Amino acid sequence: MAGQDIPEEYLDGYAHILAAASSTGRRLTREELDSRRALGERAADAGHGLRALVGAHLAATRAHWPAARTVRADSVLAAAEQAVDAFAEGYERAQRLAVRQEEAARREFIDDLLYGRSDLGLLAERAERFGLRLSYEHAVAVAQGPSGYEEGHPVPREVERALIGRFGDRSILLTTKDGRLVCVAPGDQDEVLRFFAKQAYAATGGGRVAIGRPQPGPGGVVQSYEEALNALDLAERLEIDEPVLRAADLLVYPVLTRDRQAMADLVVNTLGPLHQARGGAQPLIDTLAAYFDSGCVAAEAARRLALSVRALTYRLERIHQLTGANPSDPVHRYTLQTAVIGARLLDWPAKPF
Repeated sequence: MAGQDIPEEYLDGYAHILAAASSTGRRLTREELDSRRALGERAADAGHGLRALVGAHLAATRAHWPAARTVRADSVLAAAEQAVDAFAEGYERAQRLAVRQEEAARREFIDDLLYGRSDLGLLAERAERFGLRLSYEHAVAVAQGPSGYEEGHPVPREVERALIGRFGDRSILLTTKDGRLVCVAPGDQDEVLRFFAKQAYAATGGGRVAIGRPQPGPGGVVQSYEEALNALDLAERLEIDEPVLRAADLLVYPVLTRDRQAMADLVVNTLGPLHQARGGAQPLIDTLAAYFDSGCVAAEAARRLALSVRALTYRLERIHQLTGANPSDPVHRYTLQTAVIGARLLDWPAKPF
């Protein structure tokens, strides 16, 4: 052994190179440097630490210090420096390659995990390598900021440091996908996702976070991830201002749009007459949306629309005249509100049916 449990094979030829180069003060040849780089790569692949390897080279330098008095110490140290530098270069090159391969494997796993493109049994086996046990329930949170984020960006790194600092290794997977931050956590650890939402909101400068429901099994991550994405899409369409959305609180909306044709018929039959208004249907649909979102309080709805209460009241009366449905009547209100939600979800009237 070469010291600190480093096998002699990683110092093969070092004593000869040290003696040959230091005796004349020459620089190491290309072949000698290449041999050191190759040994450095092999040592990295074998998992030896660079600190121990450098220590072994220093010990070998002392053990094989040339005895001839004509050899200058500077020449010995220069030869040792070149040899160790080439060895470290090969070591670092192997490590960079290993990191790239690991990143590629991790990215492939994440794509398969979130899109369900792999055999579930094999996916569960691969997941253990990344600290996930897919036989349990998992929930997924997705954070969307004003700009996109990729692996290595300061924002995901900041959130990851905060998560690890708070929870340590709790089978948490933090990654990025399509410019968004994604956190996968065990379904019974809601505090992890709540903390992720808080940190992501701060790190993204006020982004929005959606949390899917806990789902069991290898395919559960895909379901929870899709629920979180759908929640973000719903929030954008419905102009929901909440910074944290839970898919469990938005289940009524997928139900409403499950029969798209029925919803389209409701929207057209209920709100279609608003096209007759000056300025088209959109201003009156916005009025209804603000009125319902404010709890049918006219003063609050007027404030949100930057209108006077009198102007808002006129618009509501105009809606009643055109549609035959009175927004202040509880019987008519449900139909109008459902139609307004459908118009938002289907992007009507911007996209005619």
